[in-house]
Amino acid sequence: MNAPQSPATLERRDDTRNASRTPARRRINDTLTSEPRLARALVIAIGTVFLGLFLILPFAAIFSAALSSGLSAFLDALRDPDALSAMRLTAIVALISVPLNTVFGFAVAWLVAHFDFFGKSLLKTLIDLPFSVSPVIAGLLFMLVFGAQGPFWPWLQQHHVDIVFALPGLVLATTFVTLSFVARELIPLMEAQGSDEEQAALVLGATAWQMSWRVTLPRVRLGLLYGVVITNARAMGEFGAVSVVSGHVPGLTNTLPLYVQVMYDGYNFAGAFAAASLLAFIAMATLAIKHRLERRIRH
Repeated sequence: MNAPQSPATLERRDDTRNASRTPARRRINDTLTSEPRLARALVIAIGTVFLGLFLILPFAAIFSAALSSGLSAFLDALRDPDALSAMRLTAIVALISVPLNTVFGFAVAWLVAHFDFFGKSLLKTLIDLPFSVSPVIAGLLFMLVFGAQGPFWPWLQQHHVDIVFALPGLVLATTFVTLSFVARELIPLMEAQGSDEEQAALVLGATAWQMSWRVTLPRVRLGLLYGVVITNARAMGEFGAVSVVSGHVPGLTNTLPLYVQVMYDGYNFAGAFAAASLLAFIAMATLAIKHRLERRIRH
């Protein structure tokens, strides 16, 4: 048996190892800092111009057009009954679809991360399906299933149940296009954390609910909140799928993105840009929350 090594010996070994790494790190730093200043400045300039043209300038143009007629006209456009109805409908759809996808994403992520079962790869592939299918195609699928040509139409008509051109259709379409965000955020996080703490909780007598609420959820709360923020942003800004199933009924089935299109097509630019500025503000708030959550997750 080898004799235990003294702390001094271990410290000298660590110093030797760090000394051997220092030249390599120095070479990497020298390589990174030896690039010509002109090249670095050019890359920074290209990135700045790109962000300015494709991000900052459009946002500035939206707010400038929204306030071009004055603050009172901007507020009047947002107080329009159809605009208020579109805001209310957008909030209702988000308040229904986001919790549904949060519960679904958490459950599916926990299942995929902690169990091996037949069809696991297929399930993970199906979770990514909304990413690969166009939102317009998704809306058309719901039209084919629940519309006048669908198999459920006679039963729906008989029982006076409206799916398409009504709130349920908007919720279904929005839920489908936002299905993957929470699950895709939590699956790699749960897989990296493992299940040791959950198994310890079960051994100590915790129920499945207690384990999920007191052990699993606190460990993934930031990742879960991150997924919820992204899901909510996509739900409020969704256009393609809801455009197919809404029917564009003013004051009834127009969400905020659809209201922007209706106003712009009707040459009501004040109303269109006022609603668009509200969506832009929601997008910027989402980015701010997303950035803060990323920093907290990283640290």
